[in-house]
Amino acid sequence: MDTTSSLDDSAASDSTSVSPVTPLLFHSSSSPGVPHDAESRKLPSSRFKGVVPQPNGRWGAQIYEKHQRVWLGTFNHEHQAAKAYDIAALRFRGRDAVTNFKPGAFSSVDAAFEADFLNSHSKLEIVDMLRKHTYNDELQQSKRYGGGTTTTTTTAAAAAHSLQNAASESDREVLFEKTVTPSDVGKLNRLVIPKQHAEKNFPLGEGMGSAKGVLLNFEDMGGKLWRFRYSYWNSSQSYVLTKGWSRFVKEKTLRAGDVVRFLRSTGPDKKLYIDGRAGGVKPVQVVKLFGVNILEVPVGWCGKRDREGLSELERTKKQRIIKAL
Repeated sequence: MDTTSSLDDSAASDSTSVSPVTPLLFHSSSSPGVPHDAESRKLPSSRFKGVVPQPNGRWGAQIYEKHQRVWLGTFNHEHQAAKAYDIAALRFRGRDAVTNFKPGAFSSVDAAFEADFLNSHSKLEIVDMLRKHTYNDELQQSKRYGGGTTTTTTTAAAAAHSLQNAASESDREVLFEKTVTPSDVGKLNRLVIPKQHAEKNFPLGEGMGSAKGVLLNFEDMGGKLWRFRYSYWNSSQSYVLTKGWSRFVKEKTLRAGDVVRFLRSTGPDKKLYIDGRAGGVKPVQVVKLFGVNILEVPVGWCGKRDREGLSELERTKKQRIIKAL
């Protein structure tokens, strides 16, 4: 596997935050990426709960879970780190959590929606969003299409979007389809895009050959936004979708042999779409001869002992027929 795959899993916008693939809980009291001698220097304390200053002038956010620290990422501004702590606190400790900023009344639609959004995701997923700085985007996307809540209003909105989505199928063109392999849905967290399709349909901008690559946005058939990192691996000379792919595989329950379809809007916006569906592999037909599945008979099944076994099966079959008569 290309060494850049480990970089794809880390937060691009947060060079000092901990990679999402690392364990959620940390036993060490030192900040990730901060040398001991640098940390020992006196730093001004923060006025916000769960916020710690960093030697580089940025601000880290953390929360404790069962006496173990969970690192929430590093932020440019102090209030951003404080807000990240508040979000984690509401997910970890519920509505009664002590937060830096006064939460909105949960009787309001927006606050109730965010509370339901938090509860619909695991703690690890929320921490991952905070580290990658994608929480607000995920929340707005879910609010836009009525995801993450069970109220009648948002359910109706989701149904309306489904109807709109079906009506707009004619406004999309299929770019290509890819039958996923076991490695595509394995632990490598990457989907290999065939070269001819990659060069024809996806952008070849600057940064493609670097570890970071470029970010591509796709919308699935339910209206949910997905972000994948699109890169070119020089070592294997292949085009791949990495960061974010494993989450798509998990949510869509993709298996080897399933088909991933890529589409594009025919309008001026040229929006990209992605659709994962079962590959439609037909079950193996079972053919039995005298009670034996002949498709499972090993090659070279013609020895003396095998012939004797088949003769015994034939005699047993004839005896059953005679008894039945």
